[in-house]
Amino acid sequence: MNVLIQRVTQASVTVAGDVVGQIGPGLLVFAGVCRDDDEGAVERLAARVLGYRVFADARGRMNLNVAQAGGSLLVVSQFTLAADTSRGLRPGFSTSAEPERARALYAHFVAVLSGQGVPVASGVFGADMQVALINDGPVTFFLS
Repeated sequence: MNVLIQRVTQASVTVAGDVVGQIGPGLLVFAGVCRDDDEGAVERLAARVLGYRVFADARGRMNLNVAQAGGSLLVVSQFTLAADTSRGLRPGFSTSAEPERARALYAHFVAVLSGQGVPVASGVFGADMQVALINDGPVTFFLS
């Protein structure tokens, strides 16, 4: 699994004109499931997202995780993060998980995050989504 996290002051995801998920301060988490991922890999990455220290402490240093900062998570599936971009001018998707397996592992990722005491909102797997955000910093990290 590959994730792109962005520290935000607010973010939302809209499907067919309806807002299906929104947060105030926290992390926008784009998640792409790779072909070789399993539940263990998803759980390890969920723990990294929850523990990643990207929020300022009292001294202004990035030293707090999302829970310590009182933030929320907005999780959005994005299969393009699992693309092979190593050559050419068009991404390949042979490295991405099959849709049904990806759906199950994405749901597991959201469930693991939701069970950790941090408010979690999410998009709709496989939907055409519009994501709005205000990146705070900007602060963006790629985790795999």
